[in-house]
Amino acid sequence: MRSLDVDLTGATVPVLWRLARLDFDPVRQRHVLLYPEGTVLLNDSGAAILQLCDGHRTVSEIARILQERYGSDVTADVVEYLSGLAERELVRDA
Repeated sequence: MRSLDVDLTGATVPVLWRLARLDFDPVRQRHVLLYPEGTVLLNDSGAAILQLCDGHRTVSEIARILQERYGSDVTADVVEYLSGLAERELVRDA
């Protein structure tokens, strides 16, 4: 697994950094991304994106699935969100 280039393409296959994990915090009643140095509080959209980052789906496939779910083109949002996490090295290229 290598660091994810912040300039994502549709063919990029994102996966969470091996020390990060997606979880649900029952106290906060929201999804969180936990990693050794901290926690990222996720909104529903962020959680939906990260749940699809399984190391098998491309960015394009993730965007297509979410487009079908929400009924609008979310490609730019998916790329922007994953790029931000890649800058923090929380998402990598499978």
